[in-house]
Amino acid sequence: METTQQAEQQRSARQRRRQLLEAADRVVLRDGPQASMNAIAAEAGITKPILYRHFGDKGGLYRALAKRHTDALLDALRAALDAPAERRQRVEATLDTYLAAIEARPQVYRFLMHPAEDSQLPEQGFDVGRHSAPLLRRLGEELAKVIEERVDLGPDSGQLARVWGHGIVGMMHAAGDWWLGERPCSREQLVRSLADLLWGRLATVDDRDGGPGF
Repeated sequence: METTQQAEQQRSARQRRRQLLEAADRVVLRDGPQASMNAIAAEAGITKPILYRHFGDKGGLYRALAKRHTDALLDALRAALDAPAERRQRVEATLDTYLAAIEARPQVYRFLMHPAEDSQLPEQGFDVGRHSAPLLRRLGEELAKVIEERVDLGPDSGQLARVWGHGIVGMMHAAGDWWLGERPCSREQLVRSLADLLWGRLATVDDRDGGPGF
């Protein structure tokens, strides 16, 4: 049975981990993909071995940061999907929520999705692509659950919801990555254009149980 001392140690460890992630966030906001374990340790006021003790390596730290930001993004996307509005408005709000998130913190987005390009150091040559794929898969699976819960897709609804979920996430990621790099149009224009692309079969299916749907 867990003792009071053990519970306090666990709370202290969780708090320390949160503080280290906040320090890592500050460095990532400043340095983007070039954020290093040395810089993060310095920001946190600790040595790099202590940072490794908490996260193992840069991959462990990356996964912790990815979960932190993905959790927050998923909460925001669910809120947009559940807002009291027409389906088209909720679709646009969901797209805008994703784009607004990467626009607000582009350095964090680049750290999560793009490796450092100008350093030969092994630590900074970290293979982000190998780790970002699971992040996108998680977003796709979570969106699939939301779609299946809110929209009646008929037979094989689970499979079709997963196709749609991963397809929409792939579209948002690819279009958002291009848009963030080139800024060829306003965010509002991009949202409308992507919503138009989605507004085919999605506009014709029925909601489940007469609810607000997706």
